[in-house]
Amino acid sequence: MPRSDVGATHIALTVTDLDASIAFYARYAAMRVVHERKDESGGGRVAWISDLTRPFVLVLIEVSRVEDRLGGFCHIGVGCASREEVDRLAALARGDGCLALGPTDSGEPVGYWAFLRDPDGHQLELSYGQEVGLTVAHAHEETEP
Repeated sequence: MPRSDVGATHIALTVTDLDASIAFYARYAAMRVVHERKDESGGGRVAWISDLTRPFVLVLIEVSRVEDRLGGFCHIGVGCASREEVDRLAALARGDGCLALGPTDSGEPVGYWAFLRDPDGHQLELSYGQEVGLTVAHAHEETEP
């Protein structure tokens, strides 16, 4: 069996309403639940959500109160297929009252982006044109013998 669980596999966030957070990430980041359970140690529910593009999940841990948030420029970044997709999702977020900033065109290598706030105030960045995949592929090519 291949070792797909090598490298970065997840980011964990605490949330106060697991269902609301799942709905937010489904709407804005095309993520869905791939695993869900009750946390036996703390009593809350836990869900792993993924966009199914790579072996990486957001772990959402339900708690009574979120102490720390991804805010300011701390965020989870999700690449979109086009500027129009960023605009479409930003317009939805504006209507839903969760658009925090943008859309903004920052040129290369940052690209076109917008920040949204999830139900607990964690920031989600939607972007187009950051070329993260190309940059990583190029770095990988440079390290191969």
